[in-house]
Amino acid sequence: MNLQEINSIISKINNKVYSPVYFLMGEETFYIDLISNMLETCILTEDEKEFNQTILYGKDSSVEEIVSYCKRYPMMSKYQVIILKEAQDLSRKIEQFSDYMLNPLISTVLIINYKYKSLDKRKKLFKNIQKFGVVLDCQKFYDNKIPDWIINQLKLDNYSINIKACQMLVDYLGNDLNKINNQLNKLKIIFSSDVEISPQHIQDHIGISKDYNVFELRNAIGSGDITKALTISAYFSSNSKQYPIQMTLSSLFNFFIQIFQYHSLNNKSEINISTILGINRFFVKDYIIASKLYSMKKISSIISLIKDCDLKTKGVGGSNSSEKDILRQLLVEIMN
Repeated sequence: MNLQEINSIISKINNKVYSPVYFLMGEETFYIDLISNMLETCILTEDEKEFNQTILYGKDSSVEEIVSYCKRYPMMSKYQVIILKEAQDLSRKIEQFSDYMLNPLISTVLIINYKYKSLDKRKKLFKNIQKFGVVLDCQKFYDNKIPDWIINQLKLDNYSINIKACQMLVDYLGNDLNKINNQLNKLKIIFSSDVEISPQHIQDHIGISKDYNVFELRNAIGSGDITKALTISAYFSSNSKQYPIQMTLSSLFNFFIQIFQYHSLNNKSEINISTILGINRFFVKDYIIASKLYSMKKISSIISLIKDCDLKTKGVGGSNSSEKDILRQLLVEIMN
């Protein structure tokens, strides 16, 4: 997903430069909702909406019906707005929009929310929309892009966040931008912009322990502190709904893959490590320390252990061990 493209679309909307078609698609729904809501709010006044705004749903509409609405002219307004929600329910017939996209009515702004799916870019519809409209393909961010996204979202309202606090959010919420944004909005309500958001704030108001979280578990493993790692593991097991073992295993898997990548680097400058591993430069020293404890050969064995544990948690292999025992045994084997 290209943030520069998104920012360009948002800038044009703010400057009241509208396209006749917005086809918003993809797995990441945050920007689909954001742009759709902006258009719904910005184009028409409340009085104009009464006669010139129509909201349709894919499961209740046909392509022919939607196109007929699009071909109407606005009443006492420069534009009419047609919002098609849940357009993915029309996926089998979506190509039928192709002809309209070649000759869209300039006084109509058609907004199509096509969530969790994407158009085939080889087909007519995608190519036709691009002639006069906007196609935005919103794909999920990679996890290593999320910290910068959080920092930039907060900067929009002149807020700042501590690096560790930022990483706590990433580890707990993953790459779901809607969930992250909801939590950031909560923090912005609670604190003024002159307060840097800290790990303590995250613990107090988001409910993520600043001492017992995946970030601290990785740090304990990376520094060889088995007592701390087992303490955090026990906390996770007592709070399994908040810290499901699959989430923990996934995070550990990624952690050791990153250390493996570090070993393979010829250029071990701080900036290159940060770029290749996809981590903030603040954390580079932690990976250097971990690399001294875990060789490439050791990491290969650890990766196999993590995969075996993942299978055990899914009942494969007939294991009767509890998730608590599985995680504890994994940490012991990793760190011994």
